[in-house]
Amino acid sequence: MTAPLQQTAREHADVTTILIAHGDDANAAIAALIAEIRRLHQQLALAEFAGSRGFSRGWQPTYDG
Repeated sequence: MTAPLQQTAREHADVTTILIAHGDDANAAIAALIAEIRRLHQQLALAEFAGSRGFSRGWQPTYDG
Protein backbone atom coordinates (compact mmCIF):
# COMPACT_ATOMS: atom_id res chain seq x y z
CA MET A 1 0.00 0.00 0.00
CA THR A 2 1.29 3.45 -0.86
CA ALA A 3 1.58 6.35 1.54
CA PRO A 4 -1.01 9.12 1.23
CA LEU A 5 0.01 12.12 -0.85
CA GLN A 6 1.11 15.22 1.03
CA GLN A 7 -0.74 18.34 -0.12
CA THR A 8 0.72 21.80 -0.04
CA ALA A 9 -1.44 24.62 1.24
CA ARG A 10 -1.94 25.82 -2.36
CA GLU A 11 -3.01 22.36 -3.55
CA HIS A 12 -5.44 22.07 -0.65
CA ALA A 13 -6.90 25.48 -1.51
CA ASP A 14 -7.26 24.44 -5.17
CA VAL A 15 -9.07 21.23 -4.23
CA THR A 16 -11.36 23.13 -1.89
CA THR A 17 -12.14 25.70 -4.59
CA ILE A 18 -12.96 23.00 -7.14
CA LEU A 19 -15.24 21.17 -4.71
CA ILE A 20 -17.04 24.38 -3.75
CA ALA A 21 -17.54 25.20 -7.43
CA HIS A 22 -19.27 21.85 -7.86
CA GLY A 23 -21.44 22.06 -4.76
CA ASP A 24 -19.19 19.71 -2.75
CA ASP A 25 -20.03 16.93 -5.23
CA ALA A 26 -16.76 15.04 -5.68
CA ASN A 27 -18.13 13.05 -8.63
CA ALA A 28 -19.11 16.22 -10.49
CA ALA A 29 -15.72 17.79 -9.74
CA ILE A 30 -13.86 14.72 -11.04
CA ALA A 31 -16.05 14.55 -14.14
CA ALA A 32 -15.34 18.23 -14.88
CA LEU A 33 -11.60 17.72 -14.44
CA ILE A 34 -11.65 14.69 -16.76
CA ALA A 35 -13.54 16.73 -19.36
CA GLU A 36 -10.92 19.48 -19.07
CA ILE A 37 -8.08 16.96 -19.45
CA ARG A 38 -9.71 15.63 -22.62
CA ARG A 39 -10.08 19.17 -23.98
CA LEU A 40 -6.43 19.91 -23.26
CA HIS A 41 -5.39 16.67 -24.99
CA GLN A 42 -7.34 17.77 -28.06
CA GLN A 43 -5.63 21.17 -27.96
CA LEU A 44 -2.23 19.49 -27.72
CA ALA A 45 -3.08 17.22 -30.64
CA LEU A 46 -3.96 20.31 -32.70
CA ALA A 47 -0.72 22.01 -31.67
CA GLU A 48 1.22 18.88 -32.62
CA PHE A 49 -0.41 18.93 -36.04
CA ALA A 50 0.03 22.66 -36.62
CA GLY A 51 3.56 23.10 -35.25
CA SER A 52 6.58 22.58 -37.43
CA ARG A 53 9.95 21.28 -36.26
CA GLY A 54 11.83 24.23 -37.75
CA PHE A 55 9.68 26.79 -35.95
CA SER A 56 10.70 25.47 -32.54
CA ARG A 57 14.29 24.40 -33.29
CA GLY A 58 13.47 20.71 -33.31
CA TRP A 59 11.03 20.54 -30.39
CA GLN A 60 7.54 19.45 -31.29
CA PRO A 61 4.59 18.95 -28.93
CA THR A 62 3.53 15.32 -28.63
CA TYR A 63 0.36 13.66 -27.50
CA ASP A 64 0.85 10.37 -25.67
CA GLY A 65 -2.77 9.33 -25.42
